[in-house]
Formats: sequence, structure tokens, C-alpha cells
Amino acid sequence: MEVVNVTGYDVVVIGGGAAGLNGALMLARSRRSVVVIDAGSPRNAPAAGVHGLLGHDGIKPSDLLERGRAEVRGYGGEVISGTVEGVTRVGDGFAVMVDGRTISARRLLLTTGLVDELPDIPGMRDRFGHDVLHCPYCHGWEVRDQAIGVLAGGPMSVHQALLFRQLSADVLFFSGDTLSDEDAEKLAARGIGVVPGGVASLEIVDDRVAGVRLADGSVVAREAVVVAPRMVARAEFLAALGLRPTEHPSGMGSHIATDATGRTDVPGVWAAGNVTDIVAQVGASAAAGAMAGAQINADLVAEETRDTVDGYRNAAASAPA
Repeated sequence: MEVVNVTGYDVVVIGGGAAGLNGALMLARSRRSVVVIDAGSPRNAPAAGVHGLLGHDGIKPSDLLERGRAEVRGYGGEVISGTVEGVTRVGDGFAVMVDGRTISARRLLLTTGLVDELPDIPGMRDRFGHDVLHCPYCHGWEVRDQAIGVLAGGPMSVHQALLFRQLSADVLFFSGDTLSDEDAEKLAARGIGVVPGGVASLEIVDDRVAGVRLADGSVVAREAVVVAPRMVARAEFLAALGLRPTEHPSGMGSHIATDATGRTDVPGVWAAGNVTDIVAQVGASAAAGAMAGAQINADLVAEETRDTVDGYRNAAASAPA
């Protein structure tokens, strides 16, 4: 295999979203050799804008990432396109396989994000991120006062309906086959109508959601649809390190567990962003990346200090009396 940068990098960041780029920015500003490997498939690519990000509300996701890449490069960091195929331990470091090449690293920062697994309902995937939504804070303002339908399908579906009711007086909950008395009471108290029965498809007219077609063939007019996807961490390539996703405490998907600094159970590996915090928005993901980057730098400083002290002591012990 071709070896990229024979001397290796201090840190390889796997994932080029907000978490990865902010982590790389902190490391590059600390004069660490760092490379970001970006597969080019950001989760929020379909969205028209990033919202709730102070100073950048409404910025296009692609524009935000382009600015981030330029900032990392401005401090000497590298950002390359590629897909990581596997990671193995080599001594105290790592070998990262990228599109048939091998890149060496002393530390890893995993910021690969997650995949939204959507219900198998015709029309759902094509409209996701447009007028099929999941987060009231990311896209709720954009559908305010519209006719909104919330589809049951996860442990947080009723909670979603209550949150979107804050944004519109016209919210319907498509309950499927089951709805507890307690949840029915909550929905009724907030004026949220309940539509029983299964959902067959979404009605799309002129490239927009126009309604929800039920299993009996009837159509309920809606302008936006809310869904609760299962959110699954992108981390299959880390199995050789013994690092595997586990079920998130919310029951909404899987994640890589870390401590508060982003450190995983595998020595030398940190994680940040949606791969570990499945509900984090862009701002929170960026902040977590910054925290992890700073912690990785501190860990490297501690290691280098220990090595220097050991060298100093050995030199002193071997010096002539």
C-alpha cells in the first residue's frame, strides 16, 4: 500500500463535519500535524440552511463546511477527500486505511456522524430535510403555522408532536395502531388531533408534500411531515479496534460511548459530534469537537513530557561522575 506522510500525523480526524473540523482547528492552532479525512456525505446536506447557530443562522451547510476547511488549512492542517476502510493498532498508534492508502496517526478523533434510518414509506427519503423533518429546533420555524403531520414511530414521537405544536396550531398525530391513554390525554390537552391507522405513503405534488395517504386509501392534507428516524452511528470500520456502537440511552439509535471530554474506551481514540451525541445540533457538535481536540493535544503533551523526563533521567544516570 502507498504510505501517505511517512512520518505520520499526530492526529487523524475521521469525518469532515462541524465536529471534525473544529477539532482539527484546535489541534492545528496547537501546532499539531493533523489531517481530516472527509467522505463528503454530511447528514445535513439536503437542508437549505443551518439554524440555531449563533452568528451563522441560515448559512448553507456547504458554505459552513467550506469556511471550516479553509480555517483548518490556514493553520497548516490538511483536509483530504476519502473513505476510511479500516483502522488497526500499530504499536502505540494507528494505521488508517483510506481508499487503498495507509495513513499513520498517534491519536484518532472520530467524527463520522450518523445515518438516519427512515421508515419504508414511499416519498419519505426524497423529501427528508425539506418538508419531511425530525427536529423542531433545526427546521421548525420554517414550517410555522403550516399543517403539520407527526408520524408515530419511535419513543419520542409524542414528544415531537408536543414540540411542533408550539410552532403551529394545526398539528395531527398519525398514531398507527397503538397510543397509550396517557399520551392520548397529552395530545388532547394541547389540541393535537389523532389519526389512527397505518400510513401507506406521502402525497407529493409539484415537488412538495401535499398530504399523508393512509392504508385505507384516504389522504389527509398536510404541508409538512415529522418523522422519528432511527439514528445509527457510522463506525463499522472501527471493529478491529474493539470499538463498537451501543444503544443510546434514549432508545432512538446507536452511538459511540465517551466520557465528557470525548475519550472512548479505546486508548488513543476520541469521538465527538453526532457519532456520540445523536441529538446534538451543529453548534453542540462543533463545541464537542473543540473539546476533544484540546483534550487530545493535552494528552499528547503529557506523553511527550513523560518521554522527555525519562530521557533526561537516563542521560543523567549515564553521565560520567
